[in-house]
Amino acid sequence: MSSTRIVPDFRLDMVGEPCPYPAVATLEAMPRLQPGQILEVVSDCPQSINNIPVDARNHGYEVLEIQQDGPTIRYLIRR
Repeated sequence: MSSTRIVPDFRLDMVGEPCPYPAVATLEAMPRLQPGQILEVVSDCPQSINNIPVDARNHGYEVLEIQQDGPTIRYLIRR
């Protein structure tokens, strides 16, 4: 386990937003980042665990981390 904590460049708080909005907002936000920058997405939509990582990878982004804490899921995605 890595002891270095990843510090995101930007945060997208999608708590309370129903699917598919968290995934859509993630894909809209990613092109605004510079290559190598990291977006943190926080969502409590259960389906986001299926669509956010898949959509990100399909668009060529790197999913660095997925953390679930109760209903809240946190994603770290690198452009």
